[in-house]
Amino acid sequence: MVYDVKIPLLGFENIKKMTLEKVDDIFMKLDDYEKSGISFTLIDPFAIREYEFDLPKDDAKKLDITKESELLIYNIMIIQNPIENSTINFLAPLIFNKSKKIMGQIVLDNNIYKDYGIIEYISNYLS
Repeated sequence: MVYDVKIPLLGFENIKKMTLEKVDDIFMKLDDYEKSGISFTLIDPFAIREYEFDLPKDDAKKLDITKESELLIYNIMIIQNPIENSTINFLAPLIFNKSKKIMGQIVLDNNIYKDYGIIEYISNYLS
């Protein structure tokens, strides 16, 4: 599915459209729609840990989120070899408004969300 980027990904402010593709029940692939070669592996945080945060009102407005909106929330995962060395950024989730086909990356305040790191090893969540 193609999404318009309303809140840019950090470091990739020039990307305006991205495609989201399901890999399996936990992973997704996010690619630049313009085929620039920029690609991200995303992980469903709810599949591996308790994860919740308050979406800032300004960001909710930019993403046109209402009570009826169907949302997807994923985190960027940096794949390493071996897989146990892969890392997840829980402080900058990606929010997808499926209803409106728009998306954005928000940055959580690490002073408020002390349990979420920018670089957390997936091995911490494997049983």
